[in-house]
Amino acid sequence: MWIPKFVRDRRKGVDSPVPTQLVSNEELIPRRQTNDQKKVESLIADLSADRAKRLGMERRRFMASSMGLATCFLASNQVYGKVWDVDEAETFEPEATAEKFPKGEYFILDVQSHFTNGFAIGFRNLEFVKNMGFSLKEDVESYGYRNFVKEMFFDSETEMIVISGVPGKEKNKDDKGNVLEGRARQGGILPSWLMSQAGREINSVAGCTRTVWQGNLAPNHYWDRKNNAPDKAAILEQMEREMHQYGISSWKWYCHTDPGGSGGGFQLDDDNAQWFYDESRKRGLKTFSVHKGFSYQSRTLGHLANPKDVEKAALRNPDLNFIIYHSALQHGPNEPDWKNANNYDPNTGDFAWHAVLMDIKKRNPGMKNVYPEIGSFFNVLAIADPVMCMHGIGKNVKHYGSDHVIWGTDCLWWGSPQWCIDAFKRFQISDDLCEKFGYTKLTKEDKARIFGLNAAKIYGIDVKAQRKALPADTLSRLKTAYLDGGGMRDNAAYGWVRADD
Repeated sequence: MWIPKFVRDRRKGVDSPVPTQLVSNEELIPRRQTNDQKKVESLIADLSADRAKRLGMERRRFMASSMGLATCFLASNQVYGKVWDVDEAETFEPEATAEKFPKGEYFILDVQSHFTNGFAIGFRNLEFVKNMGFSLKEDVESYGYRNFVKEMFFDSETEMIVISGVPGKEKNKDDKGNVLEGRARQGGILPSWLMSQAGREINSVAGCTRTVWQGNLAPNHYWDRKNNAPDKAAILEQMEREMHQYGISSWKWYCHTDPGGSGGGFQLDDDNAQWFYDESRKRGLKTFSVHKGFSYQSRTLGHLANPKDVEKAALRNPDLNFIIYHSALQHGPNEPDWKNANNYDPNTGDFAWHAVLMDIKKRNPGMKNVYPEIGSFFNVLAIADPVMCMHGIGKNVKHYGSDHVIWGTDCLWWGSPQWCIDAFKRFQISDDLCEKFGYTKLTKEDKARIFGLNAAKIYGIDVKAQRKALPADTLSRLKTAYLDGGGMRDNAAYGWVRADD
């Protein structure tokens, strides 16, 4: 049986802002908690209880503070060695963290955020999930729009977001040929019309631009089965709608899904994709955010999530931007153990399919239009194995440059992204790995680029003007009122774990 991580934690009396094991986003069997993760969880409990008592604080409020976060990273260091930049004083004094990491030091733009706004998640009804023998209940509120706004903006330092799509085909017309609008268009979990509606509402409430959003349209979304080819008329009709009516800022592609019922997926370097690039280019949209790695959406098409097709597409279209989500970290339906499955080589620091993405850049050092994104890459590896995390970020920066690595978190699966933000502020690559593998230490300038400046450049955001507007916008005032009124993070990871873990 699966249960949400926060339910498991509450049953066991665990209160931690940093997840103490990997979670599933419902498309794979959750990985069991490792012995090292159990040690970290136990240390967090002991250290936080001690500090909360000594400070005369209720433990839940302590854990929702910067001191609680610092305590989690201190516990991780005691198990994994010096990974996180954290001092003992930070676990007792908020001022110690505020001095080390000044508020507003980084402009944070999260390019991978999701909600469902009342839609059933849907994955729980997929055949392969049923075949696993699990019966899962839908959880609307945790992934809903209201909680999304709270977790992303009120409970974290995130300043801007990209609402990121989930594959699903919108229904353009009814049976009588009438054009459909809004919810009648359906489109699955997070369709383009819904991202547009939510993004515009957030910006309207804020009084400035706090979010941009993606479009889900892809080369196989509308399919002419008679001719076994893309329905180009329907695709162009939807392309016009998404770009001009919905106001999207990039495309979100899943090569290994088949919304149009074509019988297969597609690749970034095939002819259908190239036709789409050409049509999108004509209309002025040149950014493609592509899900790579994490191939569990399909047992039959999962191989299409391998990033090997990035090379030809990027070289053929140097004026387009290819943001590679998850930095192509490979997963399958059974959440493989990278080490035991021989997908991780400690002698090289390579692991699947991240190594494929790195090799592309090594073969093409002059390639400038590919950007590894680190949502459910950095945070996954930070929990799974901090040394692998050092290799992953180290290689991204070594081969692609800190000016090409893009910040994302894949929240709401992980709850509030604040722990991810705090972790990256504190993250550093060890001296030993830098010397052995040629990685470089991350500077604050590197982290500033990764946290938001790189994505802002791609999306055409004037960071200085944006930050000037934020303090006076309505969301900032609401956040201040929320915090002044005692609001605090729930420290809840909404992804799934095994009930018996």
